[in-house]
Amino acid sequence: MSTDKVLAPAVARASAVLDLLARAGRPVALAELAKTLQLPKSSLHGLCATLEHLNLITRLDGGQMALGPHVMMWANAFMARLDITQEFFASWDDMRVLPEETITLSVRDGAEVVYIACRNGKHPLGLQFSPGMRLPAVYTATGLAMLSTLPDASVRRLLDTLPGGWPAPLTDHGLRDTASAIAELRQIRQRRYSTDREAVRDGMYCFGAPVFDSRHPEAVAGVAVSIRSLEANPALEARAGHAIRQLADRLSERLGASR
Repeated sequence: MSTDKVLAPAVARASAVLDLLARAGRPVALAELAKTLQLPKSSLHGLCATLEHLNLITRLDGGQMALGPHVMMWANAFMARLDITQEFFASWDDMRVLPEETITLSVRDGAEVVYIACRNGKHPLGLQFSPGMRLPAVYTATGLAMLSTLPDASVRRLLDTLPGGWPAPLTDHGLRDTASAIAELRQIRQRRYSTDREAVRDGMYCFGAPVFDSRHPEAVAGVAVSIRSLEANPALEARAGHAIRQLADRLSERLGASR
């Protein structure tokens, strides 16, 4: 693990520990933390003891560690600051379009999306979305929608400098390199909504759109609706795309965006 010289190293190491535990989605042993983060066990032991004391991590009976309850306070504060989660659900219900389908709200964290609000629909998709879930942005409708609001040069820098290279495919579908991603993002800008055709899950199509606020030129969030691919047809896809674009515009207006 490398830390930028302008940062406080201890804070950067603590953040790296919390990030690793969040991405793992399971309890992690100290030895695995040390190996992955390339930190000495001695210093990592003291750091984790401090994080445990602050309730930022929880140590299980077997000695493994997981995120602690204090993290949820930060997550709740973040969602409250966005002030769009309740509006997200209420606006979709008011629109009365595809009411039984799955809808999601996410934000972008680098080359990943983090889901912050989800309502899984009545039609099974073979995948349950949940708050805190992370997926590669290039495979998701919300991720592509948000990336489409960045200049091509910024997208190239982001995707060409990923530490682990191009994200591992989730299915046999989806984009496979930066060039194809740039081409897709240009189409999204013209269409004004994004599509994920089985890139996240076989049998699932998603349609997404970016959400803006009054301060940033790029998207601050993304919304999507998911349907089963066996039900997809041109008319339904156009309807889903138009509906999710309407929802994104309504949320953007709620956040003070002028567009």
